[in-house]
This record gives sequence, C-alpha cells and structure tokens, in this order.
Amino acid sequence: MSDIVARAKMLIRAPIRDVFQAFVDPRRIRDFWLKSSSGPLTRGAHVEWEFMAPGARETVDVIEFSRNECIKFRWSNGSVVDITFEERADATTRVSVVLSGFAGPDSAVQAVNATEGFAIVLCDLKTLLETGKSGGMVRDKALIIAEELAIH
Repeated sequence: MSDIVARAKMLIRAPIRDVFQAFVDPRRIRDFWLKSSSGPLTRGAHVEWEFMAPGARETVDVIEFSRNECIKFRWSNGSVVDITFEERADATTRVSVVLSGFAGPDSAVQAVNATEGFAIVLCDLKTLLETGKSGGMVRDKALIIAEELAIH
C-alpha cells in the first residue's frame, strides 16, 4: 500500500444533519452520487453500490460510524474512505473526504482520479442541498467515462 492519499473538502450551506443524511440514506444518495444502493450506511453495514458510470459497482463495509460526525468505510480493494462532517457556527457544514490505501505502480494516478471524483461528488451535493436540485455533475462525468470506455 502507498502512503499517497486523495483529499477533497467542501463547505455546504446546509445543516449538518441534512449533509450527513444525504450520504446515509440510499434514496438521497441517488440524488447526487449513485445509481443505486442496497441499503443505508450504518454502523457495521455491508452495502452494494452501483455508480452512474456503466459497470461501476462497489462493495462498502462501514468500519466507523458516528452520526453527524463521520462515516468511514472500506471498499472491496481494501482502500478506505473517511468522510468527516464539521458543523460551523454559521449553520454551514464542512465535509472532508480522505481516501487512502492505494496500491500498485499507478497509485499517484489513482489518487488524482479519486480526488477529482470526490470533488465532483461534493460539488453536486452542495448544489443539491443549496438549490434543491442536482447540478448533474456526477451524471455528466459518468457520461464522459462511458464515452472513453467505448473508445478504448
């Protein structure tokens, strides 16, 4: 495993409970990130995710869960995603994502791709919670990925 990590952060002008719930609720997470989720994220949960990009699926094992504070999960390849939530005095929420556990000679490329991906997810969530409608950023990135896969 590499020491390289991917990081993304966003300030979202919404209450912490709404931001946290957007990641936890399988119906809500489909509004900005996933095509489907087999269940809610809770302490010890084992959940199957289908992303918007064609064929992209992942198994999520929740390894740490503290309501309105953090969600930490492991993906099937052993990498770990740590999402933390910080409530601010102005009723906004700071969300931070750290992904670690990259392996192989292309760890740096994996980290760059993960940073881009989580930045897009957080931007789409920000738009959703602040305006009531997704900006479609994750969906549109999935279209680009699908086009690139079709070319290769």
